[in-house]
Amino acid sequence: MTAETTETCDAFLGGRVQLYQPAEGYRAGVDPVLLAAATAAQPGQHVLELGCGAGAAALCLNARVAGLSLTGVEMLPMYADLARRNVTLNNADMTVVEADLRHLPQDIKARGFDHVIANPPYYDRARSTAATNAGRDMALGGDTPLSDWIEVAAKRLAPKGYLTMIQKADRLPDILTSLMGRLGSVRVRAIQPRLGRVAELVIVQARKGGRAAFVMEPPLIMHEGARHLRDGESYTAQVLTILREGGDLPWGH
Repeated sequence: MTAETTETCDAFLGGRVQLYQPAEGYRAGVDPVLLAAATAAQPGQHVLELGCGAGAAALCLNARVAGLSLTGVEMLPMYADLARRNVTLNNADMTVVEADLRHLPQDIKARGFDHVIANPPYYDRARSTAATNAGRDMALGGDTPLSDWIEVAAKRLAPKGYLTMIQKADRLPDILTSLMGRLGSVRVRAIQPRLGRVAELVIVQARKGGRAAFVMEPPLIMHEGARHLRDGESYTAQVLTILREGGDLPWGH
């Protein structure tokens, strides 16, 4: 971080994770926590996060599952530096590599991971305008096609390994198209702001070598009630458990 750049230190999972973030630009919120909760990692496994930013998803996963070996890839130097600081702050077994995911270092290319996780940019650059802040632009648009994220993830997975990603719901068709011929056993969970509202996000899980039929999981409802009626939090009990206690978001339930 430069002297001119201000930052904050924010608590996640009820304080179990502390995260340095820039005060302006892209800042991690609920989405990486949900991604971590939906990653079915087990102690001793190896996890790669593509586009790790300041490390929110990987470090929340680390706090939830003990004994993981984590690797984060981040293209922007400022965020890679923040991620390394956050690794130290949270005493995690995580290596942060500054690289474009399309041009990974050879040592990462030579490895197979049990899990690859990703929170790719939410907007198609071909249909959106670049943001003025570099970090925010990379998080919201970037210049790497969604299909490249999935192709790289598929190559880096060990046999029977899982890809888990969170993305805008309207990009689900792009995800499913990109998964074809690469990964199988696809499961999708819609994330709805409230009961009866259109889903805004989806979490997708797919397996290398998987042959199971496509599954549409029950949706995750974020907030109580049909509409916002008061100030303050209105998260459902399930979401509160995920956000405050490090609860998981299991597949097949």
